[in-house]
Amino acid sequence: MTYRGHVERGVVVLDEPASLPEGAEVRVEPVGQPDRWQALRQGLLRLAGTVKGMPPDMARNHDHYLHGAPRA
Repeated sequence: MTYRGHVERGVVVLDEPASLPEGAEVRVEPVGQPDRWQALRQGLLRLAGTVKGMPPDMARNHDHYLHGAPRA
């Protein structure tokens, strides 16, 4: 279920009444705001799979290869 609203003096105000139980957890996401992490995500995805010469289990055991931790 989605409710629409706006911000007044720093408080989210719903445009229509909503019957939610007291203490209900909600999630608020600004509409129309660009995802500031999208460019970073896209850049990292372009690199995925391009590094050559790594062990086949590098993703799973990177702590082992970098810091000597036991393998997973």
